[in-house]
This record gives sequence, C-alpha cells and structure tokens, in this order.
Amino acid sequence: MSGLLRYGVFLFSCVLYLTASGQTKGGQTHITTGAERTAAYIPMLQGKHVALLVNQTSRVGKAHLADTLKALGVDVRIIFAPEHGFRGDADAGAHVANTTDARTGIPVISLYGKKQKPTADDLKDIDAVVYDIQDVGCRFYTFISTLHYLMESCAVYGKKLIVLDRPDPNGFYIDGPVLDMKYRSFVGIDALPVVYGLTPGEYAQMAKGEQWTDSAAALDLTVIACAGYDHSMRYHLPVAPSPNLKNDRAIFLYPSLCFFEGTNVSVGRGTAWPFQVIGSPDAELDSTFTFTPKSTPGATDPMNKGLLCKGYDLRRYRKDLSTEMHGVNVRYLLRMYAVAKDKAKFFASPDFFDKLAGTDELRRQILAGQTETQIKASWQPGLKAYKAMRKKYLLYKDGQ
Repeated sequence: MSGLLRYGVFLFSCVLYLTASGQTKGGQTHITTGAERTAAYIPMLQGKHVALLVNQTSRVGKAHLADTLKALGVDVRIIFAPEHGFRGDADAGAHVANTTDARTGIPVISLYGKKQKPTADDLKDIDAVVYDIQDVGCRFYTFISTLHYLMESCAVYGKKLIVLDRPDPNGFYIDGPVLDMKYRSFVGIDALPVVYGLTPGEYAQMAKGEQWTDSAAALDLTVIACAGYDHSMRYHLPVAPSPNLKNDRAIFLYPSLCFFEGTNVSVGRGTAWPFQVIGSPDAELDSTFTFTPKSTPGATDPMNKGLLCKGYDLRRYRKDLSTEMHGVNVRYLLRMYAVAKDKAKFFASPDFFDKLAGTDELRRQILAGQTETQIKASWQPGLKAYKAMRKKYLLYKDGQ
C-alpha cells in the first residue's frame, strides 16, 4: 500500500471515531472501543516495532486489529496469543502451539501453558506492545492473568504497553469472595472479587497503582479508553470471547457457574448450551431435563462425557439476563450439592474449586450447610474494602 493510501485510510479512521463516539442508536449511546479510536494510538506506533497480544475479539469494525494495523503501515513483528489461541478456537486449558498467522505472515507465540509471559528474547526487537482482548469481568477468566504477566515483562524489559480498552459485560455489579492470596493461581492472580467491575484498562491501572505486578513503577502504561461507555450499561459482545461463552446468557451466568468446574457437575461443555445448563449423573432428582456431554469443537473431553446428566435448564431465563443477575448466585451450588447422591464425591477437585473461589471458605460453608444469605454476608467486609480501592482507578462513570 502506498504512503498516500495509508494516510487516506488513517484519516478515514479518524473521521470514523469522531463521528461514532457521539452517535445514538435506538436511544442508546454508541460505544466506541479503544481499538476503534485509531487516531488516539496510531501516532504512538508509527516508526516503532510493535507486538500485539490479541485474539478473535480484537476487532476494528469487522476487521482484525492485526490486519487494520498492517493496513495503516504499522510494523507488527509478533503476535502473542492467550488461552484459546489467536483465533479463539482451542479448548479451555488446552495447549496452544506457536505458529505463523497465515493472513499476515506474522509469528504467533502462545502465552498459555508452561510459558505465560513474554521473554527478553521475544521482546528484544520490540518497542511497544498493544493489548486488545475482550474480557468478561470475572476473576477466573484467564485473560487478566495474561495481562498481569505482560505488564511485568514490559516493565522489566522497558517496553511501552498500550491497552486498548473494551467494555465489561459484567461491569454493572461487584460480588463474590475476594481472592485470598494463599490460593493465587492462573485462575486467580490478584486480590479481586469474582466479579470485579473493571474493564481491562481499569484493571491494568489498578495492578500498576497497587503494585501487584513486578517492577510496577517502571511500567510505561497508556490506556486508550472507550467512548460512550459507563458501568451502568449492558454491553452485548459482538464476538464470542471463547468457545464456551457463546452468548449473553452464558456470559451473565458464567460467574455463578464456573465454580462447578471443581465439582462433578457439568456446566454443559460438550453440548450446544455451555454455561447455560447444569447437571450430573449423580443428581438424585426427578428432573425431566437431561443431557449427555460429548466431544465437540472447543470441548473435546468434557466433564461427564458420554454420561446422562440430570439437572436444570437455565435457558429458561431470557438471553439478556442483566436485569435478573445482580450478584453471584450461590443457590445453584447449594441445590446441586443437596441433590448429590454421594456428597463425598461432589467436590471432584477440591483444590481447583478453592482456586476458583479464591478461598477454601466457600467449600467449607457448603459442607457445613450454610445458607446463601450466610455465605454472601461473609463476603461483605472484603467487598467493602475492594470497592473503596477500586474507585481510584475508574475511567468510566460508576454504576455501583
């Protein structure tokens, strides 16, 4: 592409941002993501060697960010990929291999598995790293863990980090136990509640400001904020963020259902409705709703594969659950534990359950027969302190 044509594309993107940020549609303010605000960050990338940490959600309109930057003349040298891979089609927890992007010819380096952060060799010829991934605002969704480690690498090796911000679809409430750092893991890396009410850019500011990351003071961080967004809004994701969060209903239910990944209860992986149904072969109930998980793309070896599971069909809720979900729902856990025939086997992986919860207290409370009211009351001191800290890092009007 000629320099003149690149300049024309750049000017068009500037006009697109200036127009879109004030538009309304159907009475709702148009939200412009950080990636769409090209005029705000392209000048920082011109003449630089650039790396991207992106996946299938990294879009500028219908185009992938990598393709957009290449078209605008940005020298993209490396693409880093998180869990589920660059194109977002790998199973949860599956090994993601290094590869080369067929469209751009750019090397793709996986940051999921044994290697979780860029090395000095990866970044030796890089001036700036751009992070642009749609998150769902839930602590055990591993993209913020990858961002945490990216922040550390950029700080240690002196690379500028630019976070292109995106709305948080669960950003309208805060709930769940705050992580006890004794249970720190890749599914819970910082002292956040399960639903933490931050966009990726706000999280990055908090992790730097609270010095949660190594060499935090040395990090050169820039966040390109969204326009037209605040935390009271309900945001529909235009691209599924991972293979098993297929729609808004699954995204809204995910904070309440992911705990089951440490039990013998299926959350519907291996069906057409992951994170929209729950069931177990061990459930002692007269439910007429059953399902049998099988190997599917994105869930090649699901929990209870080939076994008939009895449980509950949560698709009865509207697809847009945002008006009904005002917090983490513990009733699902308590109900499935109550109907388990062999309660000693309910917590199939107690260590992993505790990592997801960020504490062993939730599991002990369930075993002790506590009610949802009692359990949620125990979260309140930690949530109060977290909410006070969170306010320092907000980029958008708070809906709390």
